[in-house]
Amino acid sequence: MRETIRIPEEILPRDGRFGSGPTKVRPEWVAELATWRALGTSHRQAPIKTLVAEIRSGLAELFALPDGYEVALGNGGATAFWDMASFGLIERRSQHLSFGAFSARFASVVSRFPHLDEPQVIESEPGTRPVAIANPDVDLYALTHNETSTGVVMPPGRPADGIVAVDGTSAAGAIRFDPEEVDAYYFSTQKAFGAEGGLWVALLSPAAIERIDKIHTSGRFIPPFSSLHSAVQNSRQSQTLNTPSLVTLFLLGRQLEWINSNGGIRWAADRCATMSSMLYDWAERRDAGNPFVVDPEMRSPVTVTIDLTVDAAAVAAVFRANGIVDTEPYRKLGRNQLRIGVWPATDPEDVERLIASLDYVVDRL
Repeated sequence: MRETIRIPEEILPRDGRFGSGPTKVRPEWVAELATWRALGTSHRQAPIKTLVAEIRSGLAELFALPDGYEVALGNGGATAFWDMASFGLIERRSQHLSFGAFSARFASVVSRFPHLDEPQVIESEPGTRPVAIANPDVDLYALTHNETSTGVVMPPGRPADGIVAVDGTSAAGAIRFDPEEVDAYYFSTQKAFGAEGGLWVALLSPAAIERIDKIHTSGRFIPPFSSLHSAVQNSRQSQTLNTPSLVTLFLLGRQLEWINSNGGIRWAADRCATMSSMLYDWAERRDAGNPFVVDPEMRSPVTVTIDLTVDAAAVAAVFRANGIVDTEPYRKLGRNQLRIGVWPATDPEDVERLIASLDYVVDRL
C-alpha cells in the first residue's frame, strides 16, 4: 500500500541514483561510449595505452602528487589490492583501524596469510572512528578514508614510521587529503569517478615503491596476478597485467577529465560537501530524522546516514517505486536509517528535490 504513494513530478529528482556504490554514471559518457570505436580492441595498443597514460597523468594532476609518487593500476578492484598488499607491501605486521564493515575486511584478509604476523586491530563503535597508535612492531598502518557502511570520514595521517596505506574507495575524487601523509592511497573506480568496477588504482610514494621492490626481491612467494611489482611495471607501460574492462577505463577517463576541467579536487570536494550538508541540515531540522554520526567532524561529505523515526524501509520502498534508488542502509548495520550517496556526478538540484520528496513521503507515513 505504501509503495503506491506517488511523489509529484515537480519535486521528483530528475536522476534518482543516490547509491553509495556503484554510483551515478553520467549519461553523456554512456552516449559517447556508443560511438567509441576503440571498444573491443587490444588494450596493449593505442588508443587504449594513450588513454591509460592520460588517466595516470590526470590523477597525478587531480591529487597534486609530489615528485616521485607514481600512479599504478591493475585488475580486480580494491578487494584484489588487499591480497596484493598482503603479499607485497606488508613486511611482517600491520595495524588496522576498524570502524565499520569495509575497514574491517582488510584485517580479516591479512589474518589469513601465514607469512604475516597476526595484525593489530583497533576498533571503535559504528558511527565513530578509532585512533592509530604508534607501534614499533608494525610496518604498515592500514586506514580507511571514508567508511561507506556507516558514513564516517577519517582524514589520513601518519601515526609513526612505516608505510601508511589508505583505502580511499569511497573518498577518492570527492574528499581532499594531503598525499604526503600517505604512501599507498588505493581505490576502486565505481564511486566518485562514476565508472564501473573491476579496476584498482593506487597512488604510491617512493617509500611504497621501495618496499614493493624490496619484498619482490626477497624470495617471498607471490602469485603473478597478486604482484604489486608487476602492476607497477605494467602501469609504467600504460597497461595492466591482464585485459581490463575498456568500458571502465573509458568512463574513468571521461569523469577524470570532467572533474579536472571544472576545478579539480577542490571543486569536487566542495560540491559534495554542499550537497551532504543539505541532507544533514534536513536531519537536524526535522523531528523525523537525526544524523547517525553524532560528531559533525566525523560526518562523511559523500555518504550520508540518517536515522529515521518512521519506517525507513517503507521510505526506501516508496522511493524505489518512484525511481529514487539505492537509499537503503548498509544491510549488516541493522539500523532504521537511509544511506544516501552524493558524488561529483550528482546534481545539487536533484538533492534539493530528494529532500522535498523525503518530506512528502515522511509526512504521509
